[in-house]
Amino acid sequence: MIKLRSYYKKNQYEAGCDEAGRGCLAGPVIAAAVILDPSKPIRNLQDSKKLSENQRLKLRDEIFEKALAWSIQAQSPSEIDKYNILQASLRAMALCVQKLTMVPALILVDGNKQIPIAHIPQLAIVKGDGKYQCIAAASILAKTHRDELMLELHQEFEGYGWRENKGYPTIFHREAIKTLGLSPHHRRSFKCFDLNPQKLLFP
Repeated sequence: MIKLRSYYKKNQYEAGCDEAGRGCLAGPVIAAAVILDPSKPIRNLQDSKKLSENQRLKLRDEIFEKALAWSIQAQSPSEIDKYNILQASLRAMALCVQKLTMVPALILVDGNKQIPIAHIPQLAIVKGDGKYQCIAAASILAKTHRDELMLELHQEFEGYGWRENKGYPTIFHREAIKTLGLSPHHRRSFKCFDLNPQKLLFP
């Protein structure tokens, strides 16, 4: 795997921000922000999508132990429907930064959009979770937190297969929506009933 960069600019505290669940039909979008400690390096940080579940969980525990600050926040399905998925994702990341126990000198945001925070400099970095360690750490926290939440929701709504698909638009999930209808955790603004896997499922 490619070794990720430790920082954008040396000798300053940088917060990495990322989200998980933007492409799902059900459940919240989860965001995380992480400020890593340069004196406590974490080996093998990578984009969460390139890691196994066990690797993510081990790294999550190390991030909790070694990071200078971290925060995990959510936007509910109703908030996603109210603001749209892009704005809800940006709001969740902004809230994460606001909840950090220290103020970073710079925010590195995964993607091509900046978050709605005016008082801290920031950079939007496309595929940043595969370039910077702090963004990769945020992606791991967001992904593991959301996966565990969807496992909990699966216990109440087993018919949608959330244990396996985590709310993403698999054929099984969409067929279950057609049979069972929408749960309270589905995003009403998404085109949940389109069963063609080649078509986009976003508003």
